[in-house]
Amino acid sequence: MTDTDAHPPKSPLPLDRIAAALRRERTRTGISLSELAKRAGIAKSTLSQLESAAGKPTLETLWALAVALDVPPSLLLDPPRPTVQVVRAGQGVTVPSEHADYAATLLSACPPGARRDLYWLHVEPGAARDSDPHNPGTVEHLVVATGRVLAGPQDDPVELGPGDCITYPGDLPHTCRALEPGTTCVLLMQFT
Repeated sequence: MTDTDAHPPKSPLPLDRIAAALRRERTRTGISLSELAKRAGIAKSTLSQLESAAGKPTLETLWALAVALDVPPSLLLDPPRPTVQVVRAGQGVTVPSEHADYAATLLSACPPGARRDLYWLHVEPGAARDSDPHNPGTVEHLVVATGRVLAGPQDDPVELGPGDCITYPGDLPHTCRALEPGTTCVLLMQFT
């Protein structure tokens, strides 16, 4: 396995789009910078940096902001797309985790009127990616492409291999931990 196989190239975060989306959604909800930071559990200075495209958010920060704004995380990452879209391997917007060797690449944002996001995950052995509950009613569907993972509810994770699929409540604490190097998965987040 080459280093490229173990760690696919990462596209730069679209900081300008993230900043514009945060400002737009915060304005739409009518909440202050301080209130959004408080709801998301992040420092006001961090949010201010993100809204001015000066910060570099982690997966945890973006998902906390999405929950606080009651929007799918992809709304903060993805620009409008043409009808037919192709995302080549290594070219999607990739956001790393702060606490685990885990990166999520947005493959498809939910279109208007629908509430789902599709991600390609690259997960390496080590610390688990423990997730706080997402918006109420969120359901996650995880399909293992390569390797093995321990995933699902934090209190009852399941070991999965290639081709295995698990569906679990994303609005409860959940986890994902690679059991083999080079583990990849497809994650569909469904929002109500």
